[in-house]
Amino acid sequence: MNKMTKLLMTVGLMLTATAASAHPGHDGHTHSDFLSGLLHPMMGLDHLLAMAAIGFWSIRQNTAMKNGTPLFVVGGMIVGAALAWGGLSLVGVETGIAMSVLLAGVLIATMAKLPTAIGGTLVALFMITHGYAHGTEMTAGASLMSYMAGFVIATLAITFAGRRLGAAMQKADNRVTRALGGVVAVVGGVLAAG
Repeated sequence: MNKMTKLLMTVGLMLTATAASAHPGHDGHTHSDFLSGLLHPMMGLDHLLAMAAIGFWSIRQNTAMKNGTPLFVVGGMIVGAALAWGGLSLVGVETGIAMSVLLAGVLIATMAKLPTAIGGTLVALFMITHGYAHGTEMTAGASLMSYMAGFVIATLAITFAGRRLGAAMQKADNRVTRALGGVVAVVGGVLAAG
């Protein structure tokens, strides 16, 4: 079984996995909050594409940016969620999410290499909008820590899946990578227009 098949199987299992109930105590509110947080990033094409595309793009960056990307992604998500939980209003969240998909696609298509300070800031800003959306969609009375743990794990899983694909694609013709970035950018543009 090649790496790409394993990656696709892993993503498929993540998207279809259900809670195990072989042990007692799985029907508590905390567990469902974690599961809700875990599934939320995986249920929207915009979230999936943005996180995977950022991971994909990061693999061709300098070592500091490549290694720091998961931290920038999670940090932005947590800041965005904290803004929502703090009751602050963030205007244009859906547009920001769509634009993050579009711009991540452009970064891939152009094979842009950015200094860590610029790339890290851009990634964190992208993810603030995603985190804000996750924060606003948390069920009232849910366990904040369980919900956040769920979406952080899902975010990292999607980002690392994108990185694995990006690493595999480094051996492919650059035109394939550019075309893939173009497709992601077009989807982002459609999401922004919709």
